[in-house]
Amino acid sequence: MKTAVCKRIGIDIPIVQAPMSGAVGPRLAAAVSNAGGLGTLAPWAANVDTLRQQVRELQSLTSKPFAVNLNMDFPQEERLDACLQEGVPIISFFWGDASWLVARAKDSGAIVMHSVGDAEAARQAVDSGADIIVAQGWEAGGHVRGTVATMPLIPAVVDAVGDVPVIAAGGIADGRGLAAALALGASGAWIGTRFLASEEVAIHPEYQQHLLEASENDTVYLEDLFDVGWPNAPHRVVRNSTVANWEATGRLPSGSRPGEGDVIATSKSRGEITRYRVNTPGFDVIGDVEAMAMWAGQSVAMVHNVQPAAHIVQEISDDAQAILQRLGGAK
Repeated sequence: MKTAVCKRIGIDIPIVQAPMSGAVGPRLAAAVSNAGGLGTLAPWAANVDTLRQQVRELQSLTSKPFAVNLNMDFPQEERLDACLQEGVPIISFFWGDASWLVARAKDSGAIVMHSVGDAEAARQAVDSGADIIVAQGWEAGGHVRGTVATMPLIPAVVDAVGDVPVIAAGGIADGRGLAAALALGASGAWIGTRFLASEEVAIHPEYQQHLLEASENDTVYLEDLFDVGWPNAPHRVVRNSTVANWEATGRLPSGSRPGEGDVIATSKSRGEITRYRVNTPGFDVIGDVEAMAMWAGQSVAMVHNVQPAAHIVQEISDDAQAILQRLGGAK
């Protein structure tokens, strides 16, 4: 299944593991890359020394291509420079204008991907020099850039960018989703929620269990609720007690929300975690995990079991190929 994205970045299977900051470390990213997909680190809030350490660890675990995601809502010049100095082959920009950093990345030999939520943003990213566009639909988990669903978004973006490869993101967790993305004109799929149920992911077991039990109706899109640490960034999470209490008290704005400022958990790596923080529930969290931001997309209903990341990649690829072959033979 060699698509334009596979050929451009040197992978065998058109599956990209979504960044999922706080849940992904070198172990998961390497497992996806070694399986033929593209693993991605997301150290956009880490200090430069930590970023370098993660990149070097990942390089020790795989010789295959990988990406580092940089969130443009935060200053990323130093992190980009560190990535380029460490030989990161693919830079993934997200959430905002990265045009002034694209040339720096490409001049150093990196391939540039940029995530967008609509066709106009895709055109702008291509004009700035992006090599690959990631079109993220509203169904996606975590932070969501646009308001258009994946099904109408992908063909609109594909038509807008011409020969530039497009990766579909949002609502894809199995071979059916990958096959559908390819049928819509995309060259690959950006998958996050399914990898939250991998053996290598760095999240709390209770968080993972909630994902396994969730249905397609159990996520909620929020304009600005889990915003402490990153305001004005719409997102999708599993509905939990924090969301329910906020809704029951009238969806009050920041400063008036129930339990605001309450410490609901602690973490050795992050210290005290207050209600409404953006922190992903990691392994070392002690406290009310259920009340924290449990990021997930609407594809969570397709996540039924925990598997090694390599098995997930292969299963999605095999199922997609079988579907496409079956459809290709239909009369």
